[in-house]
Amino acid sequence: MTDEDVIVRRARAEDIPGLVASSAGLFAEDGGTRDATINVDWPREHGAESFAAALADPARLVLVVDRAGQVVGHLTGSVTGPTDKRLVTSATLISMYVRPAHRRSRAGTRLMEKFLAWAEDSGAEQAEVTAYSANADAIRFYERSGFGPQLLTLRRAL
Repeated sequence: MTDEDVIVRRARAEDIPGLVASSAGLFAEDGGTRDATINVDWPREHGAESFAAALADPARLVLVVDRAGQVVGHLTGSVTGPTDKRLVTSATLISMYVRPAHRRSRAGTRLMEKFLAWAEDSGAEQAEVTAYSANADAIRFYERSGFGPQLLTLRRAL
């Protein structure tokens, strides 16, 4: 597979089933294996409604990785602020996933480039993303894209 085999573009309403499937892949592979509190059925139960709302929201970005008309990955993001608490406009990468068979096509890098350009065009002064601490591959990818650690969440089961 080459870089030309995949297209990164803004999502459309007809992409929602593919977005739900991509999100289900993310939940199963990432959260579902690293966090027992995650509802891995959330994408199938609520994804279509959530993606439809995101597509209609000008403060949200929804991108797809399209290979021959099939959604094989996605990225969602939002822009917020400034607020009384956080004095800058911030872009948050909410979710990102590329099916394993398509990860060597530079699709993730192209998703990130489009997200960062959108964030800057939207007036964001910073961009942020969260990753599970056990997901070393994702952390390396985000660090290669210029992100660095800012916060650490510690959790204890009760």
